Amino acid sequence: MVSLLIKAGTLPVIPARRSPANAKVRYPAPVSEKPKPVKLVPPTASPRRVDYPSALNPEQLAVVMHPGGPMLVLAGAGTGKTRTVVYRVARLLEDGVEPSAILMLTFTNRAAREMLARVETLLGRDASHISGGTFHSVGNRILRRYGEKLGYPSNYGILDREDAQELMAQAATDVLPHAPEKRLPGAAVLLEIYSFIVNTGQSLEEVVASKYPQFLTHLHLMHAVFRRYLERKRQAYLMDYDDLLLNWLLLLRQQPEVRQALATRFRHILVDEYQDTNKLQAEIVDLMLGGERNLMVVGDDAQSIYAFRGAAYANILSFPQRYPDCTVFHLTINYRSLPPILELANASIAHNQKQFPKHLRPVREGGEKPALVAAPTPEVQASFVAQRILELLDEGVPLREIGVLYRNHSHSLELEVELTRRSIPYEVRSGLRFFEQRHVKDVLAHLRFVANPRDEVAFFRMAKLRPRLGQRLVARVWDGFRLAAEPLAAFLKLDPEGLGLPKAAAHALSQLQTLISHLQRLTTRPGEMIREVLASGYREYVRSQLDNAASRLDDLEQLAIFADGYDKLASFLDEVTLMNELSGEDVAAGEGERERVTLSTVHQAKGLEWRVVFVLWLAEGRFPTARAEDVEEERRLFYVACTRAKDELYLCYPLVARDRYRVDVITEPSRFLQELPPEVCQRLLVEAPQASCALEAGGNYQLPAFLKPEKPN
Repeated sequence: MVSLLIKAGTLPVIPARRSPANAKVRYPAPVSEKPKPVKLVPPTASPRRVDYPSALNPEQLAVVMHPGGPMLVLAGAGTGKTRTVVYRVARLLEDGVEPSAILMLTFTNRAAREMLARVETLLGRDASHISGGTFHSVGNRILRRYGEKLGYPSNYGILDREDAQELMAQAATDVLPHAPEKRLPGAAVLLEIYSFIVNTGQSLEEVVASKYPQFLTHLHLMHAVFRRYLERKRQAYLMDYDDLLLNWLLLLRQQPEVRQALATRFRHILVDEYQDTNKLQAEIVDLMLGGERNLMVVGDDAQSIYAFRGAAYANILSFPQRYPDCTVFHLTINYRSLPPILELANASIAHNQKQFPKHLRPVREGGEKPALVAAPTPEVQASFVAQRILELLDEGVPLREIGVLYRNHSHSLELEVELTRRSIPYEVRSGLRFFEQRHVKDVLAHLRFVANPRDEVAFFRMAKLRPRLGQRLVARVWDGFRLAAEPLAAFLKLDPEGLGLPKAAAHALSQLQTLISHLQRLTTRPGEMIREVLASGYREYVRSQLDNAASRLDDLEQLAIFADGYDKLASFLDEVTLMNELSGEDVAAGEGERERVTLSTVHQAKGLEWRVVFVLWLAEGRFPTARAEDVEEERRLFYVACTRAKDELYLCYPLVARDRYRVDVITEPSRFLQELPPEVCQRLLVEAPQASCALEAGGNYQLPAFLKPEKPN
């Protein structure tokens, strides 16, 4: 619990394929038909009331009509969770509960707004006085009113992630005004560690030992930086996102009158996606309850996939122990997926031991078994997906109804190239395509400079990654060779001391020159060039300066393997550069803003659905990832991926992949595929396309008439 953080003194407490044409819809027992449209009682002098039995299935109805007290609603994928919450709120209002007495805690403000809008549509009355939003937004509203109890004015400022990172950097400078000999964690990593501590209640020692062991010798410095960061925030009356939760908790713990006022006001609390709450959020909810203890938490333990950012899976599993008098409800009737997809998903998640047993039941009928697709190589895997997308488009499936999911963002690399080659528009849910990411661009800057030493942008990006080389000194170095007839040779001959660089900067430049000299000899092996950049210090830079370091390094290793397929640096750079350019054109000339295939990690696809879903790289070491600490969470992630599909599901993996030593190794199918019963899927093997060297017939190229010179009269 967060109390561990406070008691241990780790941080100072400073308050401050489409559906078949003959597909039928059925309703599982005990109900024999699909739920009827919502019925409203004819208008009378009294407010209109919803006919709940006609609008809901029996499982949903039991939740909506339950009188109160602690409630745990285990809502499986596609079972109408949001609908149930909306009708629950509507029923409370119809029974006389004041809107201001209801608090809805969701994981996005948009979700709260949409739920409240549906309540208003359902009842035909204003629901704007219901308090709803994310934990952070609700915490902010509460602290605006009661923050003075902790010494904050009502107009305190809020730091976004970028601002918080800047303030953390300033705090680090205060503690260490002079650069140390060894590279310490950067501001982004420090903020990541700090935030994880606050949200999980673990100690600094525990977090660093488990997630950042390379910094174990710097614990005392990090402790001092965190203290200074807290002091700076307090002095400026600032809160970061984590403070909005931590100070809310402190209010409830230290101010009994505030806790009583909030408990009296909010008689009914509803929490969505409860399986994704962390310890801090769970304790806030517990302390917000009044004497009636009207708490409804909704979630699915089978979709708990965010432990890496502090979510406490135990919150939902232990709820019946913390609230022995709670009523447990199960929503198992699935309206999204065809039966074969649910059969596979049920068979997979049944292998987890730590769970509330569940079995999703379909409403829809028909459909084909999900396909387990084995491809000879990652490139053929990508080619299969792209070809099938074009076939689906011909069959009438819109691009926006097709999703491609993967465990890590690096798994999209071959597919992004293939989609671009075939001019298939796509969007990446992370917001950044693979080659647009910071760490990828950092490494490619080295290669671009070697290919074109007059590329000023590439040089500045590359050089500024070196310690002690800031903008001003890099500009001085650039001016020292940019006008030379052979700029690369001139750069390699620069005398760092002759440029008047400080000793540390001169040493950094000398190291960069050595690296570029090595890269210059590897231009027929772009993959090795990337590995050389990593080995020259960039790997340590990522680990110490960038968040999600392990995932970023996986990306770069995958990039090196991809580059191994090219024997010329120029060809490789042309491929990745033109790919981004063509992708931009495709977007501009698209068939509409949303007419694109969606590429996404499974984590970012949670809550979404598509008619057709492809899951890539289902091979051991990739999905589940080789770094997985909890295989059951990885299986839940696979379950989430499968249950995003409505009509068709393709589970793909390559039979052979190239490792970092440019050796083709046989891959093993993911354990999640191997453990599936044979009857729940069909197995397909994709053949590698045969390369053709024949030119199309047609004769010589004819010069267009308007380009031909006119014959003299």
